[in-house]
Amino acid sequence: MESSASIRLPQAHHIPPNKVRIGTAGWSYKDWDGIFYPPGMSSGMSRRKQHPLEYLARFFDTTEINTSFYGPLKPEWAKLWSRKVAAVNKNFLFTAKLYRAFTHSPIAVMEPTSAATIRPTDDDEARTREGLDAIATEGRLGALLIQFPVSFKNTSLNREYLDRLLRQFIEYPRVVEVRHSSWNDAATLTAFAQKDVGFCNIDQPVLGRSLAPTEHVTGVIGYVRLHGRNYENWFADQSSADQSSGNQSSDNQEFADKRSDSDNRNDRYNYLYTRQELAGWKERIASVAARAQTTYVITNNHFESKAGVNALELKAMISGKRVQAPPTLIQKYPELRNIADAAEDAQAPTTMNLPLEGEGFDLG
Repeated sequence: MESSASIRLPQAHHIPPNKVRIGTAGWSYKDWDGIFYPPGMSSGMSRRKQHPLEYLARFFDTTEINTSFYGPLKPEWAKLWSRKVAAVNKNFLFTAKLYRAFTHSPIAVMEPTSAATIRPTDDDEARTREGLDAIATEGRLGALLIQFPVSFKNTSLNREYLDRLLRQFIEYPRVVEVRHSSWNDAATLTAFAQKDVGFCNIDQPVLGRSLAPTEHVTGVIGYVRLHGRNYENWFADQSSADQSSGNQSSDNQEFADKRSDSDNRNDRYNYLYTRQELAGWKERIASVAARAQTTYVITNNHFESKAGVNALELKAMISGKRVQAPPTLIQKYPELRNIADAAEDAQAPTTMNLPLEGEGFDLG
């Protein structure tokens, strides 16, 4: 099924060569209230009501949409979000995660994800395109992130499925995130490069056959996602089905991305990168940016806005300049004073009661 919408992707003059865009994965988290955002800002409890995206766009020029992973994005939301960021930061771009019906087994708590277990429908595709097209026609879609779990291995059947999926969404700027190390080979990189598909370089706890940090560039888009290194809690919420899957040693973590809606998901992303750890990624990001037209760097360690802290630190490290930061974030994380100044309280624009993003927990 092809899109009938007229897609207006970001034009080259909006994205200078070697541009690095840094932002967070998601923006709507309850535990960001009073930390990244002023207390009660989006609920109207503060003296100035403001949509979270209007505030976030003052500090970053990208964010990754989580909602589109859990269900097709509603076009009216996409249009409103696009207009909200445009009013504050005309250069702001979104990246959006592809709906999980295309990348995960519908019963992932009981079986690994593979070409045989992924079951999207024609309706899934139609509704997914509606949301993506709404962002793209606004000129705000920077990349479509196609994220697979660690159980999706590099097999002939999975390669065939991925090839079909990439053709299915060929009109969008595509980036693939795979988490099993079997994909880190020359054949995969060559195949991605031939299709101008970006390879997502990730930082995650390296356990068993999990993919270790890379700095690959296989298309005009470079992409980096930092998930944190919370080894203790990374697999803490595995289900009993995962535990008894029969896999041994490294393979008993094949179902890592299947999680219940419990507090464990917060524990998983409760990690603050040190300056030394970020320095290593600064070098990788510089390498990626030197070979890509645009590079997206997304921090996913969202618990209590640690993602916001590390995104600002990377922004300062890469730019070599001090950055602006939310005053409440500096109060919570005073080490930010080394690289950031508190932003002045600007007059918030009038805001309707708009959809935020949903409670932004993430399987990625």
